[in-house]
Amino acid sequence: MAYKEIYERSLSDPEGFWMEQAQAIDWDTPPSKALFADRAPLYEWFKDAQVNTCYNAVDRHVENGRGAQAAIIYDSPVTDTKRTITYAELQSQVAAIAGVLASKGIEAGDRVIIYMPMVPEALVAMLACARIGAVHSVVFGGFASHELAVRIDDATPKAIIAGSCGIEPGRVVEYKPLLDGAIEEAGHKPEFCLIFQRNEARASMIEGRDFDWVEAQEGVEPAPCTPVSGDHPAYILYTSGTTGQPKGVVRPTAGHLVALNWTMPNIYNVGPGDVFWAASDVGWVVGHSYICYAPLIHGCTTVVFEGKPVGTPDAGTFWRVISEHGVKSFFTAPTAFRAVKRVDPKGEFIAKYDLSGLDQIFLAGERADPDTIEWMQDKLGKPVIDHWWQTETGFTIAGNPWGIEQMPIKIGSPTVAMPGYDVQILSDDGHPVPDGELGAIAVKLPLPPGTLPTLWNAEGRFRKSYLDTFPGYYETGDAGMKDEDGYLWIMARTDDVINVAGHRLSTGGMEEVLAGHPDVAECAVIGVADQLKGQLPLGFLCLSSGVNRPHEEIVKEVVARVRDKIGPVAAFKLACVVERLPKTRSGKILRATMVNIANGTPYKMPATIDDPAILDEIAEALKELGYPAS
Repeated sequence: MAYKEIYERSLSDPEGFWMEQAQAIDWDTPPSKALFADRAPLYEWFKDAQVNTCYNAVDRHVENGRGAQAAIIYDSPVTDTKRTITYAELQSQVAAIAGVLASKGIEAGDRVIIYMPMVPEALVAMLACARIGAVHSVVFGGFASHELAVRIDDATPKAIIAGSCGIEPGRVVEYKPLLDGAIEEAGHKPEFCLIFQRNEARASMIEGRDFDWVEAQEGVEPAPCTPVSGDHPAYILYTSGTTGQPKGVVRPTAGHLVALNWTMPNIYNVGPGDVFWAASDVGWVVGHSYICYAPLIHGCTTVVFEGKPVGTPDAGTFWRVISEHGVKSFFTAPTAFRAVKRVDPKGEFIAKYDLSGLDQIFLAGERADPDTIEWMQDKLGKPVIDHWWQTETGFTIAGNPWGIEQMPIKIGSPTVAMPGYDVQILSDDGHPVPDGELGAIAVKLPLPPGTLPTLWNAEGRFRKSYLDTFPGYYETGDAGMKDEDGYLWIMARTDDVINVAGHRLSTGGMEEVLAGHPDVAECAVIGVADQLKGQLPLGFLCLSSGVNRPHEEIVKEVVARVRDKIGPVAAFKLACVVERLPKTRSGKILRATMVNIANGTPYKMPATIDDPAILDEIAEALKELGYPAS
C-alpha cells in the first residue's frame, strides 16, 4: 500500500489499523481493543493489555535465536573507548541491575530518576526500570542542581541512578556534587542512590545512601520481567513549560511499544539487524525513543555515541562512526551539521570514509534551514529528510515515510502527517484555514498510540496546556501552514519556548533567574537567530533605582546565575542593560517585536504599544551586541 492509503485508513479505521500494528508486539495478555474513549478527551490505547517493554526490547530477541547479534555499539571518542554489547549480554546486564533495584525495594509504579552520561549503562538503567515496572525519569546529565531538585520534587523518586561524571571535550563534569546539591535542596529525599563510577572522576559516596553499581550486584538474583497494564507509565520526561516550571510528559507502555516499532521500518527504513544511529542524548526524547527503545524493540543495533560532531577529535567523527559501524540510517539535529559545515565547509572529511552503507539521514529537533540541507545533499549525495515531532508525541507527527513511499522532498517542509495524526491549521477561533495561510498547528483528537495521555500529577495543567484552546484538538504550540500537496510547513513557536541546538528551553525560566539578581528590577529574554545553534537567548535588564555598578559586572553575574541555575545547556551569554522595556498599554512585554529587531526582520509597529520611542532604544542596545548580525 502507498502512503496515502495507509494514512487514510489510520484515520477512518484507527481501531483496525492499530490492532494490526499491535500484532508485532509480544503480549502477556493481548489487548481486547485498541482505543479506550471512556474518559475523552483523555484517550488511552491498549489499556487492558498486559505487557513488558524490556521483554520486547531485549528478551524476545534472545529467545528467538538472535542473542549473539549486537544490540548496542558504544563509541566514545572522548574516552577512546569502543565496545559492543550483544542482546544476550544486554539481557544479563539489565536483569542484574533490575535485581539490584528490586532487592532494595523498588516495585512496579515506583519512580527512579536516571542522571547519566552517554554510556551503555544509561540504557541498561532505563531497561532495568522497565523490566520491573518502575517508572524512570531521565534527567540530562550535568543539569544544574536546582533543575534536578525540581524534578526530584515532582517525580518523588524512591531511587536515583547516576554516573559519577560526564566527559566534555577538554573537561570532566563531576555529576555527584550536582546530585548531592539537588538532594539537599529538594524537599523529597530518595531512599538510595546507585552510582556508576567512571575512572575519569570517581565519586565520593555517602554511607547508607549511595551504592556502587558493580558492588551492588554481588549476590543479587537477576530479576525477571514484570508485566504491567497497557496504560502503565513507561517513563516521565520533563520538558520546558512557558512558566519555567517543567512539565512531566507521561509515556504509556503499550502505545509506546506499538508506535515505535511501527516507525522503524516505515519511517526510518530499517529492519532487524540493521544499524541505526540517533546522535542525541538519553536526556532528551530522541534518546528515549531512538537510542534506547525503538531500535531495540525492532531488533536493530543502536549506537551510543559519547562525543561531539566537531572537536572529538575533528569534523570527520560522524563519518568515521557511520563508516566503521555500518550505520544504515542516521538521525541528528541540524545544529550538528551546521557545526560540521562551519569547520569543514568543503566536506573534505567526508571523502576520507566509506559511506556506501548509509542509505538516508534524518533531521529533527529544530527547523532545518535550506542552506544546511543543500550543503549536506551536495557533499553526501544521500537523501536528507526533515521530520517534525515533540517530546509530548514521542515519535513523528509529520515526516517522509521513507520505508513506505519515498515522497518528493521539499526543503523547509517536514513533508506530510504520519498515520494517526489528523493535522489541521486553525485560526484563533478554532476554524480550519485555507491552504497556504498561516495558523496554529493542531491535531484532531484522539492522538495516535504512544503520545502523552496526560502530565505527571497535573491533569489540569495538561488540559490547559494542550486541550482547552481548541476543544477536540491537541494544541502543538507551533504555527505553520499546509500547501496544496498537503505538505506541512512549521514556521514558528506560538509561545516563548526557544530552541537552542535542538533543546527546547523556556525564556520564562531564564527570566525568573535573571529577576533573582539583587540589582535587576525587570527583565526579558528573547531568542535571537544564530547560524550554529538555531537560536540563542538574549537578556534585557532594567536595573533597580540607585544601582551604579559597571554594567559589565552585572551582565557577567547574571550569565553565571543562569549557568548555575539552569545549566550550560541554556547557552546564555548575551545580555545588556536598558532603561526600559517595550510594552503594551496593558503591561505586556513585546518580545516578538524585540526578536524582529534583533533578527533584522520587518515588523509592524504594534497598535497597542505604550511608547514607540522605546523600540529605538532597544535597537541601539542590540546594535552594541552586534544585532542584527548583517
